[in-house]
Amino acid sequence: MREMYIERRKRIMDAIGSGVIILFNAPEQTRSRDTQHRYRHDSNFYYLSGFSEPDSIMLLVAGAKSKTILFCREKNPELELWDGIRTGPKKAAEIHGFDEAYPINQFHKKLPNIIKNKKIFFDMGIHNVWDETIMNAVRAIHAKSKRENEAPDSICDIKDIIYEMRLIKDSHELNIMRRAAEISSNAHKRAMLYVRPGLYEYQVEAEILHEFNKNGCQAPAYTSVVASGKNSCILHYIENNDQLKNGELLLIDAGCELESYASDITRTFPIGKHYSPPQKDIYELVLGAQIAAIDCISEGVSYEQPHLTAIRTLSQGFIDLGLCKGSVDSIVENKDYLDFYMHGTGHWLGMDVHDVGAYKIKNNSRKFKNGMVLTVEPGCYIRPKKEIPEHFWNIGIRIEDDIVVSPSGPEVITSNTPKTINEIEDMRKIAHEI
Repeated sequence: MREMYIERRKRIMDAIGSGVIILFNAPEQTRSRDTQHRYRHDSNFYYLSGFSEPDSIMLLVAGAKSKTILFCREKNPELELWDGIRTGPKKAAEIHGFDEAYPINQFHKKLPNIIKNKKIFFDMGIHNVWDETIMNAVRAIHAKSKRENEAPDSICDIKDIIYEMRLIKDSHELNIMRRAAEISSNAHKRAMLYVRPGLYEYQVEAEILHEFNKNGCQAPAYTSVVASGKNSCILHYIENNDQLKNGELLLIDAGCELESYASDITRTFPIGKHYSPPQKDIYELVLGAQIAAIDCISEGVSYEQPHLTAIRTLSQGFIDLGLCKGSVDSIVENKDYLDFYMHGTGHWLGMDVHDVGAYKIKNNSRKFKNGMVLTVEPGCYIRPKKEIPEHFWNIGIRIEDDIVVSPSGPEVITSNTPKTINEIEDMRKIAHEI
């Protein structure tokens, strides 16, 4: 593990050639008054360091005299009694492979000397405090070197370089993501076997979180969507406080975070034993669109191709079901499908659930490469409208899986989650017999 982070730091230092990369770990977040949310590190910082304590900063000095430096909290037995063990600079340098490490309170004093006459690279525009810290250091150099300008000659954003590194997952990352997918898949299966009419959405969410936590996940990758009935037509519904009613659908969008990597699965199933005929018609349409989109994915194919494929499949279905009029070409051209399908078909997945990496290169959809991980999640959301047949009202369906681009084609790492109508109805029959 230590060598992996050392190698990543070397790669990014080689990428800039010369200069200083400055990365700040995420600040702690207040939940209320004097209590904090459970700490979650900055993904870029952790990707290059493996260090997950707050109040830490990393400097990577690239060039002829390269070195890596970590600033972190000192050991403090009294505070550690209250808040937990601190690694301390000396041990942190040994564990994580930094050349030097210092107490965090020395950062402002040492920074100006480190960045003199060097190009600066940092994560610009994320936190105002970070931006101001860098500018204050530059001002300090200007104030001290009135006769000779020793200030950095430029300040650059490091995001694109880190994002491109993070976009291609290595075998270590993929193994974690496969395990996260397995845990999330089991959580969805647990929900399918638990749901009954009369329960509340938050009770289902509790079952999902229980499955995450008992398998070593400290948190969900995002707030779970547990949306029944009309709530399934709200894309990011998170209130999760309505009662489940027989005859309605339940849309669950939930994934765990394991060892800093996210999973992301959506399934939609009946609260009763069976899908109604209109629900089944919409479900089969969305499933067909998802399968067609996944089948597009391979190295060299453009990122937008699965989305374009899903749109055309859904548009044909909207015609067949009487939801749209005209030809597929006209519906796509006029974007009439947006009445029922208004989001993209997927996103990158990794340390962040909506992971980093450009979707376009020079305004053209980028090509898939092996090691990329993405979601494929078409949907259909039908709100009440007088021109829409009433039997379709309040049907919201989304089906989402996590895909690895691999030499052998798309690897669906969430494939153990029941998805066909027969698979899901079999699970629901068992649930009602328990």
